[in-house]
Amino acid sequence: MSEALIKFDNITKRFSLRKGDIVAVKDFSLEIKKGEILTIVGASGCGKTTLLNMVAGFLTPSSGNILLDGQPITKIEPRCGMIFQNYALFPWLSVRKNVEFGPKINGVSKKVRREESARYIEMVGLKGFEDAYPGELSGGMRQRTALCRVLANKPDILLCDEPFAALDAMTRQIMQQELLRIVNESGQTVLFITHSIDEALILSDKIVVMSVRPGTVKDIYDIELPHPGKVEVQLTDEYLKLKRQIWAMVEEEVKASMKIVSS
Repeated sequence: MSEALIKFDNITKRFSLRKGDIVAVKDFSLEIKKGEILTIVGASGCGKTTLLNMVAGFLTPSSGNILLDGQPITKIEPRCGMIFQNYALFPWLSVRKNVEFGPKINGVSKKVRREESARYIEMVGLKGFEDAYPGELSGGMRQRTALCRVLANKPDILLCDEPFAALDAMTRQIMQQELLRIVNESGQTVLFITHSIDEALILSDKIVVMSVRPGTVKDIYDIELPHPGKVEVQLTDEYLKLKRQIWAMVEEEVKASMKIVSS
């Protein structure tokens, strides 16, 4: 499909602070196709999360438009589901009730909620933990619950703001594989933010490198590594070549960012 599901059309975002305006993103243009997993990498403070929040409708651009299926995003967008780094679960609700929360608010019947929550809980490998509370779960299980809760709302787009950054290396790899499997089954479009080039290469159909603030598109890489199953290709020549190229670009921006901070 050539038509973009999400289109950033010359986006600029300014924040007014007491010390003056800060331009977080400037002249940012990008297209994301339906069913694509696109990952954005770049130096801290380059505007990655700002872009995510504008797609979700939490923020509005200062200029330019973000189009979803050809229509400007002007309010909180129900077709998008956000997965955060800190899980954002209700600690007083069980796994099942966390997953059912969104459908319940949207008026879905108890019978349908129960059937669908059971399906998603099984999909993410949490069957048997339906009545457990977040405090009784490991970090990986909490993140799977968070993913499950988002999926239960049936979003067209998953917005992922470094969702695996707080996990240990083994759990992180498992969650990457789980995300690939689930998206392969459910067909969502994914916009993913990470500081890890390895994670970006494992997950992505396309990687965008952003410049230092004000963030804009520095370069775009089409990733043609085997997918799904990219976790197994990390020692191939093609993988290592891509990693070196992307790291060189990100490193250049990180160094530029450090110079700005120190000046």
